Amino acid sequence: MRKLLFLAVVIFYSCQSNKQENQNQKETLKEFTNPAPYFIDIKANDIKLGKPVFGDWLYSHKEKGQSFEQFMESKHVVPTKENNIVYLQPIGSFNSVQKKQIELVRQYLEIFFQLETKVLNQISNDIIPNHARRIGDVGQEQFLAGFVLNDVLKKEKPKKGIVLMALTEKDLYPKPEWNYVFGLASYRDKIAVSSMYRMKDETNPDLSLSRLLKICSHEIGHMFGLHHCIEANCVMNGTNSMPETDTHSIRLCSLCQRKLNSGFKYDNAKRLNELADFFKHNNLTDELQLMKKDMLSTQ
Repeated sequence: MRKLLFLAVVIFYSCQSNKQENQNQKETLKEFTNPAPYFIDIKANDIKLGKPVFGDWLYSHKEKGQSFEQFMESKHVVPTKENNIVYLQPIGSFNSVQKKQIELVRQYLEIFFQLETKVLNQISNDIIPNHARRIGDVGQEQFLAGFVLNDVLKKEKPKKGIVLMALTEKDLYPKPEWNYVFGLASYRDKIAVSSMYRMKDETNPDLSLSRLLKICSHEIGHMFGLHHCIEANCVMNGTNSMPETDTHSIRLCSLCQRKLNSGFKYDNAKRLNELADFFKHNNLTDELQLMKKDMLSTQ
């Protein structure tokens, strides 16, 4: 009798498990084929990329892009109860303006990814040895980006961390034959480094902040599985230069937003309103207008 009862329990839970699995498959299929109304509504605000010209990222990098289906089938990081905090690691000696910008980056990333974001204690530039430094083409000191990833960040294991990004005031280079790089990420290890050095514009601090927000959200977007976007003007566009970065939108296009939201499941309207408030309070008027367009489209 006990054996029969045990068998019945096993069959019951097996059936329940199969039902749950079938339900999950149906929800995944629905996600593939039927975008939520929000993503359909804001698609009207996507600006299609023009034909790349000499100097543009896509002129020299023949990328194929990433469909929603390809994203869903890829192995990418999604937040869990155990790992759901974005960490920033400042490396260097920062002035008061830069310290304020780091705090604003923290606030922005918390809104952008709808995840708690924390700043770790500042680390001295002394952590970078001479063999991972060099003098750049205009006399600036540069750090080897790969050293920051592999010899500094890999050693850190912050509590509940899902991704970790260093911020340095020094310029970066990825390898000897390259002049510089804005940032570098290891998607497998969920670590990245971005430099504030080339973001600054002495005559326009708002532009400096906007650039920094773009670079940081771009690099962390990669760590969450987003490839370079070739569908529309988007913060996930690849870039070869600061002038090209300035032409790229700070906004995620509708496709990239859909990818990000698929695993995060945040409230899209809440995120949009919080982004608008952030841009308004920090005098980023062009960025605010982008959010207002999406807000109008979803009403």
